[in-house]
Amino acid sequence: MPELPDVVVYIEALEQRILGQKLERVRLASPFLLRTTNPAIGAVEGKQVQQLRRLGKRIAIGVEGELWLVLHLMIAGRLHWRPAGIKLPAKRALAAFDFAAGSLLLTEAGSQKRASLHVVRGEAGLRALDPGGLEVLGGDLDSFSVALTSENHTLKRALTDPRLFSGIGNAYSDEILHRARLSPVTLTQRLDRAEVRRLFEAIIETLHEWVSRLRAEAGGRFPEKVTAFREEMAVHGKYGQPCPRCGEKVQRIRYASNETNYCPKCQTGGKLLADRALSRLLREDWPRTPEEMELLRMPRSTSSTPRTS
Repeated sequence: MPELPDVVVYIEALEQRILGQKLERVRLASPFLLRTTNPAIGAVEGKQVQQLRRLGKRIAIGVEGELWLVLHLMIAGRLHWRPAGIKLPAKRALAAFDFAAGSLLLTEAGSQKRASLHVVRGEAGLRALDPGGLEVLGGDLDSFSVALTSENHTLKRALTDPRLFSGIGNAYSDEILHRARLSPVTLTQRLDRAEVRRLFEAIIETLHEWVSRLRAEAGGRFPEKVTAFREEMAVHGKYGQPCPRCGEKVQRIRYASNETNYCPKCQTGGKLLADRALSRLLREDWPRTPEEMELLRMPRSTSSTPRTS
């Protein structure tokens, strides 16, 4: 799932291409993508793009008339910049947003169509889609500590809860916890002040580092290699490979449809966590599906009405 660094670089690429441009047409290939009916999707056509904004892991495109298109890519959704008016690919295409200079193509791999598009009006419409998590990069240690300890969850769950922290998901939470040398199953209210500070600093360092990496990788081009598994990552997706810090083999805990990767020497005092009891602990402390995690706070807006079947 694209997380904060990926979404930031997506938005920077979009700003270069569509900011100030007229959205000529929206072509929907999937009836399941659009989750609102009021305002109608046609209301955004012919309107100039005035701003872009990150809303957690969502991309918000603001056009004239205080209207917003809000895209959530979920796990397999991806954006592509293509020649204007490109034909929608038959299998993976969900939508195309046509501009004079090119078309923004939204695709989704796999058969489960989880990506979503909301059309909302004004700041109230945006707030209804915002789970409200803290923007750690713009926050301070005290506000981070309050959010972290507001509920007693495992660190893995807390970091990826969009009501607590904005834009962090499965991949970067693994990297953050490895950098902080903290176990993913430590309960948030058991951390001391020094550990909270270490975690706060690890989040800032990790997110800044990966925004810079992805920005450099794109090199001014539209980012096409958006993936949760990157060779430069320390532990995420590296099960069985040596930890870059100590050389110990990276381990994992599997639960539901999720996986946590960690280094036992750096993070858990040499203890292996991949047993039934701890897998059950994480499973009980974790939403059963990606939708449950992302929609912990259901959108509520008087300016958007959920689609009915």
